Amino acid sequence: MEYLIGIQGPDYVLVAADTVAATSIVQMKHDHDKMFKMSEKILLLCVGEPGDTVQFAEYIQKNVQLYKMRNGYELSPTAAANFTRRNLADYLRSRTPYHVNLLLAGYDDHEGPALYYMDYLAALAKAPFAAHGYGAFLTLSILDRYYKPGITREEAVELLKKCLEELRKRFILNLTSFNARFIDKEGIHEVDNIPLAKVES
Repeated sequence: MEYLIGIQGPDYVLVAADTVAATSIVQMKHDHDKMFKMSEKILLLCVGEPGDTVQFAEYIQKNVQLYKMRNGYELSPTAAANFTRRNLADYLRSRTPYHVNLLLAGYDDHEGPALYYMDYLAALAKAPFAAHGYGAFLTLSILDRYYKPGITREEAVELLKKCLEELRKRFILNLTSFNARFIDKEGIHEVDNIPLAKVES
């Protein structure tokens, strides 16, 4: 029932996640942040089983931070994605697998922006845009239609709004609010909560 989305531009990545924490049919929280800061320029977005998401994401987060403390420099987004994938794959083959779906977005001074899609079976793919959750079935076609490699920040925000409006119109559940953030060479920046216009019937 959760939703993650990522859009990569020429010098940034825009990511967004819904803020609902639910158990079965009950909404437990409406301001839950599903983004975990790995480093100054890397974000991990995580959805799945409620306990698994926080435990796995924090485990990866602390290990990435430990790497920086030991070596004096941060992992690149590519290295962080492969480290995350390896851990997820190892746990998948243990008695305690984590049922989590992930997006990893980051910016590297040498390689530029990067967006990685990862599912609970530890399949990893670098993508120009990606989405997780039931909402992905409704919005991947919109991303495919309107995405272009040189997309500007303003166009990316408009594309994100298009996707969220489609969710609001088509998805049976009402995801009321989203966190959105830009990642670029300056670091991680908040995007103001994106207002959703009332859908005409």
